[in-house]
Amino acid sequence: MDSHQLLEKIRALPLSGTVRIMNVCGGHERSISMAGLRTALPSTIELIPGPGCPVCICPEEDIYQAIQIGLNEDVVVLAFGDMLRVPVNAPKQAIRTLEQAKAAGADIRPIASPTEAVSIARSHPEKTIVFFVAGFETTCAPVAAMLEEGIPNNLLLLMSGRLTWPAVALLLSSDTPTFDALIAPGHVATIMGAEEWRFVVDHYTMPTAVAGFTSNSLLAAIYSVLRQRLEQHPFLDNCYTQVVTSNGNERAKQLLNAAFDNIDAPWRGIGIIPQSGFELKDKFSSHNARLRFPTYADEARKKAGMMPPGCDCANVILGKIKPNDCRLYGELCIPRNPVGPCMVSDEGACRIWWASGIKNSHSAH
Repeated sequence: MDSHQLLEKIRALPLSGTVRIMNVCGGHERSISMAGLRTALPSTIELIPGPGCPVCICPEEDIYQAIQIGLNEDVVVLAFGDMLRVPVNAPKQAIRTLEQAKAAGADIRPIASPTEAVSIARSHPEKTIVFFVAGFETTCAPVAAMLEEGIPNNLLLLMSGRLTWPAVALLLSSDTPTFDALIAPGHVATIMGAEEWRFVVDHYTMPTAVAGFTSNSLLAAIYSVLRQRLEQHPFLDNCYTQVVTSNGNERAKQLLNAAFDNIDAPWRGIGIIPQSGFELKDKFSSHNARLRFPTYADEARKKAGMMPPGCDCANVILGKIKPNDCRLYGELCIPRNPVGPCMVSDEGACRIWWASGIKNSHSAH
């Protein structure tokens, strides 16, 4: 069934009242916005971007620590490109981003993949290399594979990796969930398996579908959860069977379990989520940047919702408001001068909405 046929089937559904569908993944949000699906769908269907942007939820204290390590130690700090522009809460005259730390003389370099960190460490055996690892399962799995193969002694990891499903579980356990159905992330399900999302159906009786990143796959998932809701028969539907299986990539999951412990971990704008963080196992302690540079961990920064003053990124991440409902959106906060992290990353909802043509507050369907 092509996208046009799926749209016609969705439009023909006898929906009563608004149905709120959360798409967890930043890649899903980008596909939805760039394809104009919100304007193509009936107005009774509300598509809500969720907490699936690793740059947006990366704890402020971790970014702060990476900045301080870069400024104060004789090291090379590596981070994914988007992370360099995420601001921490600090006075305007202070260094607030990794990019500013680089301009101030710190050796901070953007990379695009974890394997680049190994290559740089091997090319500079005389230097200590600190790889700031921010990302979800799709990022942490290749890092785990690197550790299994053996990484250079001079490569340290500052882990800020997160599991995706605990954030959704947290949202669902609230007294007033902000959504009625879930589109689960395809990339994560490729590794972890579609079954990881069964708890949404079993524990919360909520319609759920795993989707890929084409309009066709997303519309198939939207049609599925709407049908589930109308028929009052929630189930877990895999609409990305090309790459997602029930159990996922068993080898990747083995590597994750061998490399990392799951710990209670902070999410920026949300707070501590139980068992949601990846931390290096003790056997890799010699590569743990937190153990090498413990003095830069700033306990005072560990506060739930540490967003810049006036920034509503926390409510955007939680699905409580639309990106353009933020007080700063399109005014003080724009891509070339982001205030909050959701305007920085290509997976951030605010940045995506801006790129899709929504330039002012309250101008979206």
